[in-house]
Amino acid sequence: MASQQVILLIINLIGGAAVIGSYIFGLNAQPSGANALWGSVPENIRPLYGVSMILAALGYFAFVYFIFFRLVPGEVLIGGRFGFSLFYAIFLVILIPSAFWMPLTNMYVGNPSTGLWIGVRTVLAFVGLASIALVWALLSLQGKVPSISYWLAVAGSGYFAFHTAILDAIVWAALFK
Repeated sequence: MASQQVILLIINLIGGAAVIGSYIFGLNAQPSGANALWGSVPENIRPLYGVSMILAALGYFAFVYFIFFRLVPGEVLIGGRFGFSLFYAIFLVILIPSAFWMPLTNMYVGNPSTGLWIGVRTVLAFVGLASIALVWALLSLQGKVPSISYWLAVAGSGYFAFHTAILDAIVWAALFK
């Protein structure tokens, strides 16, 4: 594994642990349980979110697999301008705000304020925009050899972006209040 991939692996391991840790801590810290984090989201669409979360996670694994095992970092050219290190920024902007969503939402549920709601919406927007950037990065790889793993990565990143940018940042936020 090239050093650039090791750096990206570290970003994913630390960032992923932070996200999972924030969810474990956040769910345990919420006296009302996970239901409080749904706000006014209708109960009949919550199962759709559950399925979508699984599909988004599978998409995450698909694009991570492609980036780690099918790309040669020194040969990566994105959009004719950027190298492999662009993935560092994209993953950092996906993972860091993701780790803040649960704590901010818990704080908002416990003490609703405009500032906290702006914080919740901001972290969701960052994750959604970074997810869209990932789709763009994969689609604009120069010299790519389309393969099953490439198209699975594109499809996975597309679904991940749909979930984070549309379902989380727009639909959940609109229905929560």
